[in-house]
Amino acid sequence: MEDSRLAAISIVVEDPEAVEALNAMLHAYAGYIIGRMGIPYRQRGVSFICVALDAPADIINGLCGKLGRLKGVTARAAYSGKNTGKKEAQ
Repeated sequence: MEDSRLAAISIVVEDPEAVEALNAMLHAYAGYIIGRMGIPYRQRGVSFICVALDAPADIINGLCGKLGRLKGVTARAAYSGKNTGKKEAQ
């Protein structure tokens, strides 16, 4: 079992057509998500989403990579320096 990490994934959505797939992806990782905040910037047609996670690094990297492959979506992860120890698979 891999050590669990704390991280935040920042997501910029420029294509509204990607939202359904993005939400489905986040739902698939719901067991690792601590919280989520979304900010629509309607004047520019862009949305910002921040997702806080407690998960092994490979799970976080995998989700971030999948999100970034969606058309019109950019995603980057920032990790806490604090390991949370072993965590059961969810």
